[in-house]
Amino acid sequence: MKGGTASAARHTTTFTANQGEAVHRWFRYSAGFSAAWAEEEIRNHRRRLGVTDPAGPVAPGGQPGQPPLILDPFVGSGTTLLAAQAQGVAAVGLEAHPFVLRVAAAKLAWSSPVDAFRATARAVLERARRPVAIDIAACPLLIRRIYGEESLGQLLRLRQAFCELADPETPAGRLVWLALAAILRPCALGGTAPWQYVLPRKRKARVAEPWAEYERQVERMCADMELLGETVPRPLAPARLLAGDARQCAGIADGSVSLVLTSPPYPNNYDYADATRLEMSFFDEVSSWGGLHEAARKYLLRSCSQHTAKERLALEPLMAHERLGPIAEELAPVCRALAGRRQERAGKKTYDTMIAAYFLDMAEVWQALGRVVRRGGQACLVVGDSAPYGVHVPVERWLGHLAEAAGFEVVGFDETRQRNVKWRNRKHRVPLREGRLWLRRR
Repeated sequence: MKGGTASAARHTTTFTANQGEAVHRWFRYSAGFSAAWAEEEIRNHRRRLGVTDPAGPVAPGGQPGQPPLILDPFVGSGTTLLAAQAQGVAAVGLEAHPFVLRVAAAKLAWSSPVDAFRATARAVLERARRPVAIDIAACPLLIRRIYGEESLGQLLRLRQAFCELADPETPAGRLVWLALAAILRPCALGGTAPWQYVLPRKRKARVAEPWAEYERQVERMCADMELLGETVPRPLAPARLLAGDARQCAGIADGSVSLVLTSPPYPNNYDYADATRLEMSFFDEVSSWGGLHEAARKYLLRSCSQHTAKERLALEPLMAHERLGPIAEELAPVCRALAGRRQERAGKKTYDTMIAAYFLDMAEVWQALGRVVRRGGQACLVVGDSAPYGVHVPVERWLGHLAEAAGFEVVGFDETRQRNVKWRNRKHRVPLREGRLWLRRR
C-alpha cells in the first residue's frame, strides 16, 4: 500500500515500518512484518513468472494458464493480502485466531464506500454522546483496572452505540468495529505496550480521551481509504480470507499456490491469545485470563508453554511422532535438556513439550503446503530462532529439514537482524537471529 514507504522498510522483517503505511497502520499487530517488503517480493515473483498482467496466464517458462496465487497461512492482521492487492495479484490467507481474523477482515474492507463508513461512524458517536446508564461493574476485572472511570464510560457507550446501530457483517460495520478496537490501548490508563501484555499496575503519563480519539481514528481511516482509492489499480485482485488452520490449509486447491509469503509464530513462549486479552475482554469475548484457551489459544500452533501445560502434553510420545523423524536426532537432546532445566527452575515452564509440539505442528503445516503449492512454486517464511532456559533451538535449520520431507528444497536463509543482544534484563545470553527462509517446491 502507498503512504510513507521508505527503502529501508523493504529489507526489514518487523512490523514497525507499517506504522506509516495506509491501512496497515489501522491496528498495530506487532507479530506482523513489513508491508513494503511483502509488496516487493510479490512484484519480484510476478517478474520471475514473466507475468505482466497478473490476471492473465503465466508466460513461457511458467505453468501455462495458471496465474500467480499468493498464500499466507498465518495471515495475522492481513499484511500479505493487502500487499498482494496493491500489486494486483490474487491472494488467500488463513488465520486461526478469531479476534485477529476479524481485524484482517476489517482492513480488507478499505475499498468499500468511504461515505457509508463515515456516516455509520458518526451516527455511532452521536448516539454514544447521549446520556445513558452504563454498568461499569459488569465489565471484566481487567477492564475495570486498566481504565479510568470516565474513559471507560465513554468507551462502553461507544460499544453500546455500535451494537445498536452498526451491522458487524457489513463493510461499514467492520470498519467501525476496528476504529473502536484501535483506540482501546491509547485510551487505557494502565500499561498497554503493543507487543507486551497488559500491565494494570503501570500508569501512563498521557492518555487519550475516547470520543476525541475515536474521531481521529475514523478520519485517519477515511483518509487512507480515499488515498488508496486513487492509487491502487482497479479492478482489485481478489483477496480471500479464511478462518482456518495452517496445518490443514482447508479450502485451498491442490497445486494452486505459486508463492507462500508468511511468518509463523516463533517458539519463544509468546502467548498470542494473551496478546489480545485487552480487546477480547472489552468486547466481552473473554471474562478472565483463564478463558483465553477456549476462546483463542486452542486454535493456534503450540508455540507457548501456557498451551502445552494446559493440554498436559507428554514429551516422549511427541518426540516419537513419525513426522519429526527428519529432526529426531537433534530434537531429542534439546527437549531432554529443557526437561531437566525445567525441574531446576521455579516456574517449571513446559518448554520441553512446547518445542516438540511446535515442530510437530510445523511439520503438519509443511505437509499441507506440499499439497497446495505447485511444482516450482516458492515459499518464504520470516522466522527466528529461540533459546528457552538458555538452550538454543535452531529453528530455521529444523524447519528446513521438515520442509524437505514435504517435498521442498531449501534455497537459502537471509539474516535480517540479530536478537537478544541489547537488552540488559534478558533471561539468557544466547545470541539469536531473525531472517527469511526461502524454499522451492520440487
